[in-house]
Amino acid sequence: MAPARRATRPVKASRKDALRLDEIDRKILRALQQDARLTTAQLAERVGLSTTPCWNRLKRLETQGYIDAYVALLNQDKLGLPETVIIELTLDRHDEEMLERFGQLLTSLPEVIEAYLTTGDYDYVVKVAVESTAGYERFLREKLYRIPGIRHSRSSFALRCLKKLTSVQV
Repeated sequence: MAPARRATRPVKASRKDALRLDEIDRKILRALQQDARLTTAQLAERVGLSTTPCWNRLKRLETQGYIDAYVALLNQDKLGLPETVIIELTLDRHDEEMLERFGQLLTSLPEVIEAYLTTGDYDYVVKVAVESTAGYERFLREKLYRIPGIRHSRSSFALRCLKKLTSVQV
């Protein structure tokens, strides 16, 4: 199983890419978003194909980059990481070198589960998973604030998750 990708540079895709998908391709993608552990035979049955054509389509979807990875979604609470914190960061410089280096260092931190370079008042929006408020303070002092270039940060603890999808519309 391949690890989830960490992109530092945007991958440009166009609406034309999505239009190249036919309904069977879309059914395959929807089925895999629901259960990536389906065998090719199960997937083929679900989308109305025989096994070989289904396997061929699946390989094409992988090769063309429609499928990034097959992953297991883990329960943060069970793993002792019940706290989710959203951090907004502003850097003191915005040149390409600074953004690239900061992004690499930020995404190397294991507590960081999502990170976005954004427009607006903040340069980055980051989501971290930690065990406690004290664990978050340690993360800030020992890891995040040691990355050079942060001018300002603002943190918000998530009280409750209202919606968490791992799928996108296909």
